[in-house]
Amino acid sequence: MSRYRPPSEKGSIYITAEGYARLRDEYDQLWRVRRPEVVRALATAAAEGDRSENAEYQYRKKELREIDRRVRYLQVRLPDLRVVDRAPDQPGRVFFGAQIEIADAGGETRRHRIVGPDEAGEGPGYISVDSPLARALLGKQEGEVFTVRLPGGETELEIISVSYA
Repeated sequence: MSRYRPPSEKGSIYITAEGYARLRDEYDQLWRVRRPEVVRALATAAAEGDRSENAEYQYRKKELREIDRRVRYLQVRLPDLRVVDRAPDQPGRVFFGAQIEIADAGGETRRHRIVGPDEAGEGPGYISVDSPLARALLGKQEGEVFTVRLPGGETELEIISVSYA
């Protein structure tokens, strides 16, 4: 589960349609299925007697707190998100949602997709629009060579291809 971030730390409000659907499904699963299960198990554990020495009760309380924290985060975050579900007018340029193939100076290629911070890391090569690499890529076009400062140092990259799902 992701940690709760105050509104000032949430990052970009953009998200892909698939990412939004995943967050919405997570919220529904937690609120309608998982939370009622944990509440029932907690009530059963509480009925067993001394709560201070009841490991099952303590575990269920902790589990319920974690679920409630994630539900609160999703209740605040979901209404703020803006779904980007169309390709831009300039399909050869890098914008939010782009699937990019880049090559470094050594010729090694990597594929990335620029997504919102809530869905970064969920798929192979998914990077947040707020990351240094994504910020450097935005607005560039196929065939463009540029230098980007990454945590490992400055790197020269070339954009091989840009596509939108």
